[in-house]
Amino acid sequence: MKSILIANRGEIAVRIAKTAKRLGYRTIAVYSAADAAAPQVGMADESILIGPADAADSYLSGTGIIDAAQHSGADMIHPGYGFLSENAAFAQSCSDAGLTFIGPAPRAIELMGDKAAARRRMQKAGVRCIPGYDGDAQSGDALAEAAIEIGYPVMIKAAAGGGGRGMRLVQDPQEFADALRLARAESISAFGSDRLILEKAIQRPRHVEMQIFADQHGNVLHLGERDCSVQRRHQKIIEEAPCPAMTDELRARMAATAIEAAQAISYVGAGTVEFLLDERGEFYFLEMNTRLQVEHPVTEMRTGLDLVEWQIDVARGERLPLAQEQVEFSGHAIEVRLYAEDPAQDFVPVTGRIHLWQEPRGDGVRVDSGIVAQQDVTPWYDPLLAKIVIHGSSRDEAVQRLNKALSRTVLFGPTTNRDFLLRVVNDARFSRGETTTAFIAESAYAVTSSDADTRLIDAAAALLHRDRTEQAMSASVRVAPELLHWSSSGPLSRITRLAERECVHELRVTALACGACEVNGNRVEIVQCDGHTARIRHDRELVEYVYLVRDDRLYIANSSETRSFGLPGRLPMGDVANAGGSVLAPMHGRVAQLCVSKGDTVATGDKLAVLEAMKMQHEIRAHVDGVIATLHCEQGAQIEANSSMLDIKTDPRNKQE
Repeated sequence: MKSILIANRGEIAVRIAKTAKRLGYRTIAVYSAADAAAPQVGMADESILIGPADAADSYLSGTGIIDAAQHSGADMIHPGYGFLSENAAFAQSCSDAGLTFIGPAPRAIELMGDKAAARRRMQKAGVRCIPGYDGDAQSGDALAEAAIEIGYPVMIKAAAGGGGRGMRLVQDPQEFADALRLARAESISAFGSDRLILEKAIQRPRHVEMQIFADQHGNVLHLGERDCSVQRRHQKIIEEAPCPAMTDELRARMAATAIEAAQAISYVGAGTVEFLLDERGEFYFLEMNTRLQVEHPVTEMRTGLDLVEWQIDVARGERLPLAQEQVEFSGHAIEVRLYAEDPAQDFVPVTGRIHLWQEPRGDGVRVDSGIVAQQDVTPWYDPLLAKIVIHGSSRDEAVQRLNKALSRTVLFGPTTNRDFLLRVVNDARFSRGETTTAFIAESAYAVTSSDADTRLIDAAAALLHRDRTEQAMSASVRVAPELLHWSSSGPLSRITRLAERECVHELRVTALACGACEVNGNRVEIVQCDGHTARIRHDRELVEYVYLVRDDRLYIANSSETRSFGLPGRLPMGDVANAGGSVLAPMHGRVAQLCVSKGDTVATGDKLAVLEAMKMQHEIRAHVDGVIATLHCEQGAQIEANSSMLDIKTDPRNKQE
């Protein structure tokens, strides 16, 4: 076995390819039409186009991937995570085609892939599960009755799913019908199944998972736990190991339970058994992921092991290279996920071209990414861009290194969650290791900064002024820079407008001697400018910025904030979002439901439509009172980000004076 086809994309495809190439395997990448310029295509020994952008016709096409493997002469297929990684039928098809599937047996995938079946199997094995409902009756009435019997609040979950899709928290019966409809729609879209389960919602738990590994010879061991409690929309964004609340006794019990769960289904390969840990120290089985986890680098950083290498060796029939007592753990590791999403808009996915990408470097820093500058972030796939993983001798050192690494992470183009991650990491509760799954929901301030640095806007205006000056100096008639904005009567001023979301910053920039300027009366001096980096003095403080002017936008970032501004002359639609009564699409997606018709009266907060993007359902609600004047979209149609969905005619008499 000397060649591996990687049936995935993005950062996990790149990460698998690195290990496979290090071990001497020939690597084959597959890609969709949307990913022709993606990094995994260029780094593989061979790359095969498997279909159009839609994942259903490319990365989810088991037949297409097996055909590509046979055409390329591949011996093994590594599915990564997501897509077909937990598809029992695909694993069986690989075996039938004479290909080695790098993962567990189809039967184990089938048993643990259905949450209802997994709950029943674990209960039979004596593993404690969260009280809930996993029955065959799936009507709305049957599920509503079960929710009442369980007792609110409850979680609705897709039986076939994971990753937060098809999952809704319901606080009371009045919310149940809408939440059920959205969860079912997401489940069908993401997993092709509308089966749901219900679980009692445990308040403020920690989400703790145990990494296990098993070989074909009956050996099973664990590689420690990971705390994945910091989540948004039930999806993990920060993972760390060890869990700050873990004790040796609790770890031993949880590890023993995870190993028992694996043994109960004769599991082989890498797997993760997930638990909810309550405030009393009791834990409950949540699910088992029969694949490599997104957050596996956390375990690798603490153990020094390569889990992909272990996966390949186990798939080839080799024994685990270590016994349990030989596994060594060192220090503390934390991973954060960099997403193309807008935290200020309820974390909606964002698309666009990456104009600049600067990875952080330093001691104990690892970056797993699947992006390069000038690559397009499309609406077709998960918005995960990169993972920044930190290791330190202690948790305090790891947190400090993470803060520094994030402050040096720069991506210009689509909006990302970098600034949001910085606010979370600097939160005192995170520093103390006190986060639970309720942390983000209880920390509204962490979503958007309430004390934005106005100096960043001054710096943006000064840098734009400098660029204009250089453009003028490059004209055929050259002017000495110190005289460019001066006249016999004194320095000249220019009004600069920078558009940002729903507001326009109007700034008076006055040129001063020695290359400095005043922005609305504040002295700003560009001390040094090298490439995309500028050092700017605000009064007595020197601040470093990264900036870029591209496509009528100015992007700028310092160690804590990233912002972009539309420039005068042409303002993109998103800069004055939903001005007046126009409702704009916050992202590219499909209009899954149109809830209003022309002439309908709506009030602020009323649901107007449901937009489906990246397998998630997003409700679009009215931002003003009025009457639906025009519909610019149809149910079932694809719509571009920032395009007008509909217009609401407002009554001017209702406007406040």
